[in-house]
Amino acid sequence: MAHRPKRTFRPRRADSSDSDGAQETSAEPGATGEQAARDPAVEGPPSGRGHAEVAELLRRGRGRRRGRAWASSRHAARAAPRLDESSDVPESRMVDLSADEEDGEHHSSESKDDQSSSPNSSRTLEDEFSSVVNIPDAAVMQATYRKCKLARAQEDYISLDVKHTFTNSGMKKNSEDSESEPDDFKDIMPFTPKPQTLRQRMAEETTTRNEETSDDSQDEKTQDIWEQQQMRKAVKITKGQDIDLSYSHESQTVKKFDASISFPPVSLEIIKKKLNTRLTLLQDTHRSHLREYEKYIQDIKSSKSTIQNLENSSNQTLSFKFYKSMKIYVENLIDCLNEKIISIQEIESAMHALLLKQAMIFMKRRQDELKHESAYLQQLSYKPETSINKSLAMDEKTQWILEEAESRRARRRQARVLSGNCTHEEGTSSDDELSSADMIDFQKSQGDILQDHKKIFEDVHSDFCNIQNILLKFRQWREKFPDSYYEAFISLCIPKLLNPLIRFQLIDWNPLKFDSIGLKQMPWFTSIEEFIDCSMEDSKKEDSSDKKILSTVINKTVIPRLIGFVEFIWDPLSTTQTTSLVTQCRMILEEHSTCENEVNKGKQDLLKSIVSRMKKAIEDDVFIPLYPKSAVENRTSPHSKFQERQFWSGLKLFGNILLWNELLPEDTLQELGLGKLLNRYLIIALLNAIPGPDVVKKCSQIAAYLPEKWFQNSAMRTSIPQLENFIQFLLQSARKLSRNEIRDEVKEIILILVKIKALNQAESFIEECHLDHLRSVIKEFE
Repeated sequence: MAHRPKRTFRPRRADSSDSDGAQETSAEPGATGEQAARDPAVEGPPSGRGHAEVAELLRRGRGRRRGRAWASSRHAARAAPRLDESSDVPESRMVDLSADEEDGEHHSSESKDDQSSSPNSSRTLEDEFSSVVNIPDAAVMQATYRKCKLARAQEDYISLDVKHTFTNSGMKKNSEDSESEPDDFKDIMPFTPKPQTLRQRMAEETTTRNEETSDDSQDEKTQDIWEQQQMRKAVKITKGQDIDLSYSHESQTVKKFDASISFPPVSLEIIKKKLNTRLTLLQDTHRSHLREYEKYIQDIKSSKSTIQNLENSSNQTLSFKFYKSMKIYVENLIDCLNEKIISIQEIESAMHALLLKQAMIFMKRRQDELKHESAYLQQLSYKPETSINKSLAMDEKTQWILEEAESRRARRRQARVLSGNCTHEEGTSSDDELSSADMIDFQKSQGDILQDHKKIFEDVHSDFCNIQNILLKFRQWREKFPDSYYEAFISLCIPKLLNPLIRFQLIDWNPLKFDSIGLKQMPWFTSIEEFIDCSMEDSKKEDSSDKKILSTVINKTVIPRLIGFVEFIWDPLSTTQTTSLVTQCRMILEEHSTCENEVNKGKQDLLKSIVSRMKKAIEDDVFIPLYPKSAVENRTSPHSKFQERQFWSGLKLFGNILLWNELLPEDTLQELGLGKLLNRYLIIALLNAIPGPDVVKKCSQIAAYLPEKWFQNSAMRTSIPQLENFIQFLLQSARKLSRNEIRDEVKEIILILVKIKALNQAESFIEECHLDHLRSVIKEFE
């Protein structure tokens, strides 16, 4: 730790603008004189002025500008009472003395010429104190000052053990004791100041100022160095760092160097050489850093190029990346479909329920009309003793239903007249009109369902809801890695993945409507066909498993939906619905049965449901009443009209059943159409009818519904067994008409027999009735 240098204090110069000193100088003498006059008994040492002069010299040597400044007039005020005790000096003289003493304290030295140049009044005062005080001259004072300075330099510190030699009973100790004096000056005799001329005071001040400047400058430098060292230690600043803590501009700029230290010679060439050397070192370092930077850049580029080459050249890396991307894609696709399948099922069920409700309305209305009209006609045949109240109640209930049915028939007749269709028979209409209120309700419900249907995949990216985009992913797999594609049996997975999306597109598809879009025109159908065609081009295998994708989709997705329509919504009495359904089923079951084992089960289920539904229609919807001939002879009677409508309705169902030709097995179709409907209902109704043109017309219509495929064998001379009853009825009707000489109807019956390959029966009838002119008709069909 650096040794702390001694700290000195300089007194304030007399020419400085110190207001405190000026005020105290003007006030202190008077106060001192008054205090001496009030208290003349206070004792003090006779050398008061000599003590004050020595203390002044010490203060000048030790004082500093930053130290606390003390007014020099206070020491003169303390010395005045002591002089008053030793001599009888008047009060006015004391005032002059203190003023002279105050003037003398602004200077640091005296000369021997002061006494000779003093005024007469000063000499008189000096003579009065000469017998009491031994006054030292200026040389003694200078020697004393130098001795004090040398003592301070040797001891390297200023002693703090001081004692006050002056007391003043008129003032408090705490405020009057200005400084402590060293012990060396206790025996200095007091003296009184001598009056000095202006020239002497100026010379003394100049000498003191020069000495103080040189001494103070060295002390300040030492003190500033010590303070800077202490501040560096406080803030932990490394050695050698420059910290400017000086208080003035002089301390920053004034620096003295020891002249004894020798420095090497410095020239411009040496400085330039050192700068060039330093510059060369920095340039070399910079070039080395640049070389390292370029090397790192080349390493980065090389690494990236190596990574790129490895990715492009490594099949394993490519396959891994592709398989990973496909795995992530399929997982996301499955998650999406699992979330959306619930909404699809709800919308699908809602649409199915709406269509089922509509179908049940039509079926119930038809059955109610049949029941009430049959009951009404039967009521007309009751005996007169039947309860009138009961009949009236039944009439009121039946009347409203019959009026509603008749109004609908009237509207249909009007529409047919406007369209020019005059060959229509009553009873062949489907009667599927809805009231305006029911139609509005149905359309509103259907619109709400379709609106919800559009919202299902509105938040899904097209890669996860567009079938074409999904198949494109698997197509890329098949093209890049065909072996793994076929080993993974993707052709079995695709139908399962596409099932929810296809069901989504089939929600608003109604195969019973005549204007419904065909499956071939649907987006999913065309996308799968394109996928299969590309598979046939890319694959060298003729038995590619991708060919089964479409049949599997139809078997797993489309056929179950068709079965739902057939069992619950399809009305076999509706020719429009049956024709549309047959068209859709024909395309599904015939044109896309590429794999019999896969489609067989779905096909069998669909056909079973069709057969079951037609059986139910025959049992529930076919009703042809039999009335007495007297009730049906009049063609305008209610009995005759009702019977005619029911017959044509049954005949219409017969034709709708036979539309399933080539889809249903022949034996099944013949059993339904011929065995259960023709022989059980239609033939009985024909036998009860009066032979005539109407009967022949009905028979011709029956023959027209029969499929030509059943009679394509040219070797056939006898018709199928199920038509035996029909053939016998035709022969019976022909005999009756022949007796009545109705030749045109007889010829029509012969043509019917020839069409259904009942050639043997036709020839026998011609020979029996001697109708040789009709033999040419038989020869034309042979």
